[in-house]
Amino acid sequence: MEIPHSRRLCDLLSAQADRFPHRPALCAIDQPPLTYSALWQQIQKVSQQFSAMGIGRNDRIALVLPNGPAMAVAFLAVSACATCAPLNPAYRRQEFEFYLADLDAHAIIVQEGMGSDAIAVAQQRGVPVIWLTPLLGEAAGLFTLHGADALSPRPPQYAVPEDIALVLHTSGTTSRPKIVPLTQRNLLLSASNIAHHLKLTAEDRCLNIMPLFHIHGLVGALLSSLTAGASIVCTPGFYAPQFFPWMAQAEPTWYTAVPTMHQAILARAAATDQGAPDRPLRLIRSSSSALPPQVMQDLERVFDCPVIEAYGMTEAAHQMASNPLPPLPRKPGSVGPMAGPQVAIFEASGQILPPYGVGEVVIRGESVFHGYANNPEADAAAFTEGWFRTGDQGYLDADGYLFLTGRLKELINRGGEKIAPREIDEALLDHPAVSQAIAFAVPHMQLGETVAAAVVLRPGHTATVQELRLAASARLSDFKVPDQIVIVEEIPKGATGKIQRIGLAAKLGIRQPESHSLLPRSEFVAPRTQTEEVLALLLGDVLHLNQIGVHDHFLALGGDSILATQFVARVRETLQIELSLLAFFEAPTLADLAPIVEALILEDPVDLDVSEPATGGDGT
Repeated sequence: MEIPHSRRLCDLLSAQADRFPHRPALCAIDQPPLTYSALWQQIQKVSQQFSAMGIGRNDRIALVLPNGPAMAVAFLAVSACATCAPLNPAYRRQEFEFYLADLDAHAIIVQEGMGSDAIAVAQQRGVPVIWLTPLLGEAAGLFTLHGADALSPRPPQYAVPEDIALVLHTSGTTSRPKIVPLTQRNLLLSASNIAHHLKLTAEDRCLNIMPLFHIHGLVGALLSSLTAGASIVCTPGFYAPQFFPWMAQAEPTWYTAVPTMHQAILARAAATDQGAPDRPLRLIRSSSSALPPQVMQDLERVFDCPVIEAYGMTEAAHQMASNPLPPLPRKPGSVGPMAGPQVAIFEASGQILPPYGVGEVVIRGESVFHGYANNPEADAAAFTEGWFRTGDQGYLDADGYLFLTGRLKELINRGGEKIAPREIDEALLDHPAVSQAIAFAVPHMQLGETVAAAVVLRPGHTATVQELRLAASARLSDFKVPDQIVIVEEIPKGATGKIQRIGLAAKLGIRQPESHSLLPRSEFVAPRTQTEEVLALLLGDVLHLNQIGVHDHFLALGGDSILATQFVARVRETLQIELSLLAFFEAPTLADLAPIVEALILEDPVDLDVSEPATGGDGT
């Protein structure tokens, strides 16, 4: 079926009501479905109410509503007539104070009977409160509105293509959150691209588990489905124990989610011995953050359908690239070729790189926003000659498939070595006991940053930190192996289910190791063998110590990661063996290290008569 591209939301909904008047548009687990004809009637009714309340084009209306069909219809109605600003209902008072002030909201819609700090904040700021009451006994998504009577009426009018339909804030992990304005044209073009690439038809049904205050849920699930004349099942939000019962009841043909949700679903499937649903899915979509190849393989094994990894962000009205459906190739680890805006790779100077050149991912096109609201400084940093700089690092292969290697701000700078956390994630996920892994930076006084990782184990599996580090060392260079690994029940996530690496160390209470220079040294025992004598000479030269006992711990002697790297390099150069940094950290005394060194020497014998250690001209 040819998917028409509308430029205004009201045109899309009106056209679908004419084409599919009796087809279900919105569904819920415990309500009758809402047809396309009834959906359009509800939008027209809300439009008239907004006119009576004085709400019109480009007025910012904040939505603080729970996930579900009423939230979906409210978003469609507000976006068709004005500007929608959905907010996470779980925000605290201080967060609502910031967002309502930053938005300069014209009004706020809150579900009647719902306790929220947003109500008191809105009333304190003089923002009119509009109360939404769902009609639970009727079709999914129907509601009534009342309140805001003090506003001045204005003539009814739907938004035009270049009007702002949706405003969302960036995450603000490293700076003040910025407002991203998206036009009617931006949203509908992106939704059309998704529907086209997934080959959605009126026969499809999406099970939506994404929050509807996030671009992924609003465009990736809701608008893409409506664009194709398909239906969407609006759940109360992601809840792993209910996922498979919802699947059995709703019988969807696809769902879309972020990787952490997919991983939770896989864990639930393993814990309950749950296989593919009775009605097989046509596809699974993953977006908003990188999907580890191991998770993709497990999803395809459990659900027996293709997993389509896509690449999206708010500033592009969600989708930028997407792997294609079979029989075209899907490349694990790739987010596919461009599937909407034009995609290129910039080097630091702003030049476009050829295939396989690693640099910053940049985009431009009709679905890309025009700039942040009232923030020329951010625009100046974000745009270069019409290209929007995503802040993501990656490369395009010869076939035009995009591979992401990490966020530029999330790269770990360990003593000048730039480390992509995703590479560490995938190395840890290769361990059979690991179900989730996330690597991140920990501040360090000497190195700038060191590598840490949080790991969730599979149900019924065990693994020690030492085992995990050893497993990682089989795939990673020594400097990439996490210095710290914490095994946790759950990795902290943001409101949308995404994990943010920046700030994760603080959330998990991980800090740089305190100085070990004040730790007590062991009772002195002089080197007893030729190997221990050589190692004592080499270590003493690095630490500038004249006397080292065989039981003295490297850290107790004032050692750190930089000095450890220097010592391992001296051992390699002097004894001509391949001693790894990890092996040294696992054996930080000469007594422990000497047998390891002797075993390596037996593999390739060398003369151990070393009277003076080799030193570089700068003493390092």
